[in-house]
Amino acid sequence: MHHGFGQALDSIFPAIKATLADFRDNDQTVWFTGHSLGGALAMLAGCRMYLEAPRLQADGIYTYGQPRTCDRLLAASCNKGFKDRLHRYVNNNDVVPQLPPEPAYTHVDTLHYIDSNGRVRSSTPLLGTLTDHVKGATADLLAPASDGLRDHPVKNYIAALEKNLV
Repeated sequence: MHHGFGQALDSIFPAIKATLADFRDNDQTVWFTGHSLGGALAMLAGCRMYLEAPRLQADGIYTYGQPRTCDRLLAASCNKGFKDRLHRYVNNNDVVPQLPPEPAYTHVDTLHYIDSNGRVRSSTPLLGTLTDHVKGATADLLAPASDGLRDHPVKNYIAALEKNLV
């Protein structure tokens, strides 16, 4: 796991684990979610809970604009343990999910891609994704390079998800 994310997780994990131990007394469901750094910590906390205290494991994890946090071994463990309960959303050209660089760090498998039109896609062919990235990057001809920053704010994720509820 990325050292900085590991330190951040270590600073909050004991409190999360204790709270869940107190809270999970009547079969309540528990969901981890977050945006950006919060998404990274939600994913890592949920996966760590699964590995250390399976009876307290999350019912699901949803992240938005999450940076890469895992090495391949941890990602494989998360993929195996959470299967269809781990959901990672990326808004078109959001730059944060592209950091830190591969191959040292990677994402878990589950990806929900929000295309340049705001539609959520659970699978897209590589060529279609590349074409959509270009479309998003060239949407603002006065600032084409800024798309990676424009796509990151949580309000843009919320707007896209609300659009898909219809």
